[in-house]
This record gives sequence, C-alpha cells and structure tokens, in this order.
Amino acid sequence: MGLTRKYKRILRYVGAFAGVLVLAGCESGLGLFAPAGPVAQAQQTHLLTIFWLMQIVIIPVFAGLAFVLWRYRLGSGGTYRPDWASSFLAEIVIWGVPAVLVGVLGYNLWRDTHDLDPYAPLPGGTPLEVQVVGYDWKWLFLYPQEDVALVDRLVLPEGRPVRFKLTSATVLHSFMIPQLGGQVYAMPNMVTELNLKADMEGPFRGQNTQFNGEGFAEHKFDVEVVARDRFAATLAGLTKDAPPLDDAALSRLTKREVLPDPITFGQIRTNPFAAAAGPAAPASEDLQEAANE
Repeated sequence: MGLTRKYKRILRYVGAFAGVLVLAGCESGLGLFAPAGPVAQAQQTHLLTIFWLMQIVIIPVFAGLAFVLWRYRLGSGGTYRPDWASSFLAEIVIWGVPAVLVGVLGYNLWRDTHDLDPYAPLPGGTPLEVQVVGYDWKWLFLYPQEDVALVDRLVLPEGRPVRFKLTSATVLHSFMIPQLGGQVYAMPNMVTELNLKADMEGPFRGQNTQFNGEGFAEHKFDVEVVARDRFAATLAGLTKDAPPLDDAALSRLTKREVLPDPITFGQIRTNPFAAAAGPAAPASEDLQEAANE
C-alpha cells in the first residue's frame, strides 16, 4: 500500500511538471500551432509529419519496455532461456524499421527544404518590398516604394506576398514572425531575403530569436495585417504627420536601448539599409533618390 502511494505521488509530481512545461508556452501567438500564412502552414505540416512518423519507433519501444517489465517481473513465471542468443526477425525489426524511417525523414526534409526556400517568391501577385535593418534593440522597416519607415511596427497587406531584405547595423540578429513562418538571420555587411504571405488579418508578434545583449528579451515588434485594399490608406494614416527619417532621427536608432513605443517616419531622407549592408546592398533607386534629396 505504501509503495502504491509513493508511485501515485511521483506521478502527481511528473504530471505537475509536465503541466508547467505546457503552460510555459501558452501565450497569444502560438507560432506554428496557429499558422496564418502558407509558409507557416507548410512548416506545421512538416513538423506534424515528423512527429507521427517518429511514433512508429517511439510507441513500440515504450510499449515493449512496459511489456518486458511486466512479463519478466519477479515471480511472473516467465520462461528462463539462458542459451538464447539472437533472433533474425528481431534484428530485422530493430535495424530495418529505423533505417527505413531515417530514409523517409531524410527525403521529407530534403523536399521541404527546397519547397520552403526563403529566397523563393510566393504566388499571389507582385510582392511588397520591405527592407529590414536590425539595431540594438529595435527593428527598422523601410518601405522604399511608399517612401515611409516604421520602427518596431510592421504593417502588411492580407493575401499579398512580401519580400523582406534584411541586414543588421550592429550584431547578428534573427528575424522571425512565428505565425507567418520562416526565420532568417540578419548580418552586418550582408543581405538576406525572406518571402512570406499572410492569409488572414490580425495582430501578430515578431521577434529577434538570436541573443544580442541585455535588451534581447524586449527585441520584439508588432505586426498588423490589414485587408489588401486598406493597406495603402492604413500606412498613409500612420505616417501622415510623422517626421522624416533623417540623420538626426537615425542617430536615436543607433543608441543601445529599447524603445517604449513604435515610431513612424513619413519620408525617407537617408539610406540606413545601404549603410548597414555595405557593398552587399542592392541598388535601390527609390531609396537612393530619397537620400539625394
């Protein structure tokens, strides 16, 4: 009786610990578990495929462990076979099934890696161009065609592909919008790309997932996805009376601090993306003309 109570107490502790781990991930915006775009949806499918394939090995192993413990427990009357050495069928199952599973998992990984190439454009029309510059600890989003910029706030149209070009003005950053999918590094003097699309309206969360100092925990940004036909008006309304992004405004962004609120700029008069990317910066007529004004 005492032993049974002991086991029950252990199971309660294990259950409580597992509950804490589950609840630790509960917040608004559950990433791949609440996909809001085709890339995140494809990544969720890939993750679930791996999970269910792994059950082919995991379930028999734990079920077999329980059976062995029960069948050969003390006093069970199990057959004692001290001369048993091997079983050809057992060898086939033990080595063959995992080998086939590794092959299937490898093929799925290879296929989905190519299908989810972050540089590959997505269908749905002409993509919206957004240039991203990472600072400590803030994100600058430049809209070259609209000639506006936002800090720690990103506005996107629903159903339209978005091509992000990313760089960093300081150290290595990792750009990610969990519910839209994808993750790509932003590095100084380099330019990386990420293509995403949102299939629904709503607020989402973006973040830096690469540790970069004391402000890392607050290195996040707001994402607002609006109807495609309201995108231009929404962006114009946010930046209507906003000051321009000039050298004076840029000097604040270079400070190592977490901004209390997002900032908007109504006109781009400098080119922080080219400054951060250096020789890797692509030619941008829109931003170059704005910088020359």
